[in-house]
Amino acid sequence: MLKKLYGNKVIFILSVLFLMGCSNFNKIVKSTDYEYKYKKALEYYQDKDYSHASIMLEELVNVYRGTSSADDVYFYYAKSLFEQKDYIMATHWFRSLLDEFSESEHAEESQFMVGYCYYLQSPSPRLDQSVTYKAIDAFHLFINLYPASSRKAKAESFINELRNKLVYKSYLTGKLYYDLGNYKAAVIALSNSLKDFPSTKYREDLMFMLLKAKYLLATNSVEAKKEQRLSNALDEYFAFADEFPKSKNKKDADNYYKVLVKLLNYKSEDVLETK
Repeated sequence: MLKKLYGNKVIFILSVLFLMGCSNFNKIVKSTDYEYKYKKALEYYQDKDYSHASIMLEELVNVYRGTSSADDVYFYYAKSLFEQKDYIMATHWFRSLLDEFSESEHAEESQFMVGYCYYLQSPSPRLDQSVTYKAIDAFHLFINLYPASSRKAKAESFINELRNKLVYKSYLTGKLYYDLGNYKAAVIALSNSLKDFPSTKYREDLMFMLLKAKYLLATNSVEAKKEQRLSNALDEYFAFADEFPKSKNKKDADNYYKVLVKLLNYKSEDVLETK
């Protein structure tokens, strides 16, 4: 019984405090003392009450436009939106700050945050990667503008992560074409991945998939194109075997090699001597 009474009392006190807080906030919102309102908005921000902070800062953006504090208002408004995971609007206001106040003390962080907002919006590799490209471009611009920044290493790390996502996207596209039996399209997609991202951690898998796609394209080819495609597949085998002699896929690759040599009417030894 006492526990229940105590619990009800706590709930009552919390409810009163909540209502008082709402009442105080409403008074601040209705106030025409903008300096006081800005001060309270920053207090809400410092207390991590980003919802209340953003409501007041949204109004103050227009009030303070053209003043010496305008970039501060833009910055804290953008950060408040960011903390609420409204990355689209946060990006807009970080960009607005950079467009209007390029010399602001917040410019460096804002430029980084543009990239970071895009980074957080970057979707699964199976989906469209337009935002991923925007994130990479934004981080590259940040590094070019602030090469000595303490955030440079983080930006580079994000770029590598995003680039690997793009490679994996290409890998999935190539694999999809492969699974559908469209080996010609698979060869193009996988070749582009290796060309655009030569240092990717997926390099071994991409090269083996490319070899396999070229092998299947060649062995299923029309006679008019077969010899050239067999030769291309054989070249791909040597590239793969030279770079990854201990690959987990080496046995399969060697089997492709034997078939290719036989179809080209070469002797294994002769081919090896010419390479």
